[in-house]
Amino acid sequence: MKDSIQVLIIEDDFRIAEINRRYVERIEGYMVQEVVKTGEEALAFLKKCTYLPQLILLDIYIPDVKGLNLLWQIRHLYHEIDLIPVTAANETVTIEEALRGGAFDYIVKPVDAERFAQSLERYKQYRKFFSAKETLGQMEIDAFTGAVDASYPSNLNSINTTLPKGIDPITLNDIKQLLEADQGNGITAVELSSKIGTSRSTARRYLEYLVSAKEVQTTLKYGTVGRPEREYILRETYEQNE
Repeated sequence: MKDSIQVLIIEDDFRIAEINRRYVERIEGYMVQEVVKTGEEALAFLKKCTYLPQLILLDIYIPDVKGLNLLWQIRHLYHEIDLIPVTAANETVTIEEALRGGAFDYIVKPVDAERFAQSLERYKQYRKFFSAKETLGQMEIDAFTGAVDASYPSNLNSINTTLPKGIDPITLNDIKQLLEADQGNGITAVELSSKIGTSRSTARRYLEYLVSAKEVQTTLKYGTVGRPEREYILRETYEQNE
């Protein structure tokens, strides 16, 4: 439990709350700590709980709170908790205010399961990124915020700021570093998923993106039984070893 990202869901519709709970608990490394229906219940829970949640999924349209007042209350009282509105509120002024209030992401109902999962995977990588660092250089900050000039090179080539849907730049950077550290041994999607804490399909999506970007070369890894596995090696390293 201590190693999991604890989540509080604030949602007055019990059916949607249950859907959101299931979405959260499908993602490895997450646990729903509590589900509450009102702002009063949310604040009472936060006041009495032994361990604060790291993340709150917040519906903006709840019966006892007007607009984003609850977001601002939580931000004021518990600034260490991150928030993601999951709501039908799609007015520009509301979204702008939520982002100004420090919302990590903003998800509009009806919720797309893949979009929801991408948000939680990105949040997990965000926590991992900051927990592993004591200081950050400008290039790391730029990579995280997406404020990178494409002409500004890193040690892993240029950071692509126009990545396709489902490819997060921080996760991509972590994977490139793992491939570089592998020193030409290569890695399978199963091995990568274990190392970065994602599903096998997510790991494969990133690896195949790097193949399409011509940064990674694939080979077949033959085991003692079963079908051969697809193995991924940085193209530069692969060509040096040929």
